[in-house]
Amino acid sequence: MSVGLVYHPIYLEHDTGLHCEVASRLTITMSHLKNVGTMDKLVPIKPQAATIEQITRVHSPSYISGIESFVRRGGGYLDDGDTVASPASYEAAIYAAGGVIAAVDAVMSNKVTYAFALVRPPGHHAVRDAAMGFCIFNNVAIAARDAISKHTLERVLIVDFDVHHGNGTQDAFYSESSVLYFSTHQYPFYPGSGGVDEVGSGEGEGYTVNVPMPGGCGDAEYMRAFEEVLVPVAKRYKPQFILVSAGYDAHWADSISSMQVTTTGYAKMATILKDLADELCGSKLVFALEGGYNVEALAESVDATINVLLGSPKTYDTLGKPRRSWSPPDTDDLFRSIKATHGLP
Repeated sequence: MSVGLVYHPIYLEHDTGLHCEVASRLTITMSHLKNVGTMDKLVPIKPQAATIEQITRVHSPSYISGIESFVRRGGGYLDDGDTVASPASYEAAIYAAGGVIAAVDAVMSNKVTYAFALVRPPGHHAVRDAAMGFCIFNNVAIAARDAISKHTLERVLIVDFDVHHGNGTQDAFYSESSVLYFSTHQYPFYPGSGGVDEVGSGEGEGYTVNVPMPGGCGDAEYMRAFEEVLVPVAKRYKPQFILVSAGYDAHWADSISSMQVTTTGYAKMATILKDLADELCGSKLVFALEGGYNVEALAESVDATINVLLGSPKTYDTLGKPRRSWSPPDTDDLFRSIKATHGLP
């Protein structure tokens, strides 16, 4: 068993200034992996820049060229104040997409068993013609389309456990059955999408599965979402590859949300995903970084995820206990609704 890690210094050149999505998210994570000895166990995967052909499978040519021109003029805000671009952001973004592609290729060619793409800027909010929510190009969507084309796959499962709904990824595959998109997210919350009734359309009907959870949910609620919804849906779908939009901003220590997931909770999610990949698709599994803005919690959670893939899960308690002092929200009606919508027992 081997685990690959995608990383490149260009990801640090995406300069966002006074913003929560900053380069230290990666530098502190890399330092943590080195300090605890995890890095020594990983196989480095060198990313290449995604090609225009690969990116245009998700984004329009005019949007891509517009981003390139915008950063050449010095950059600035790409949307309503969420997404920043600096002079190096276009290159960082094409290498982020290319990094996830490289991870998929390494797993598909059996160079590694699993892989983690430690990339930025993140991607799951980026839609065909617009940047959103810190995202420029939709890294996971681009990699999924490339895998379908290059490796002749017919069924790719994308699991998104970022605290925000991945509207861009959902939009990219909403009318297709070649990708099943599953998302757990705080709701209502940015970007406002991801309701239970958003299930896909046409050929894609039933291939979008949303678990919109109220604030205050923690490990127990996330385990319920994975065990009662994701596992049966995945086993029914029988994916040939699993891609994970790994956002760690539902962590209790992350102030961007009001969720209460622990580092151990993320390790449990990774364990379920690894078990599904081992059972259903020959261990074809790649994690790609999305959110996570408390840098200590992010570093620890990435390490927890990677150690599950390495087969050596750890116990984590360095950050203390969750701050939740109230009773967890009642999610029984939510899960009944999701199960009824998707024909689950």
